[in-house]
Amino acid sequence: MVDFCDRLKKLRLEKGTPQKDLSVLLGVSVRAYQFYESGDREPNIENINKLADFFEVSADYLLGRTDDPATR
Repeated sequence: MVDFCDRLKKLRLEKGTPQKDLSVLLGVSVRAYQFYESGDREPNIENINKLADFFEVSADYLLGRTDDPATR
């Protein structure tokens, strides 16, 4: 099973998006976003939904509950 933090980082790198841009999207500091990717913190439900929408994947995919990114 893939961890949320690993999947988040993979998606960000695939899309070529800087951490700063995602921190702005989520309304958190860059450091807080970095904690999401390191697994030291988890975003709230609202920000999980924002990330899923941004990466055009389901929240279940982002959370590692499915390996199908299109499952919505």
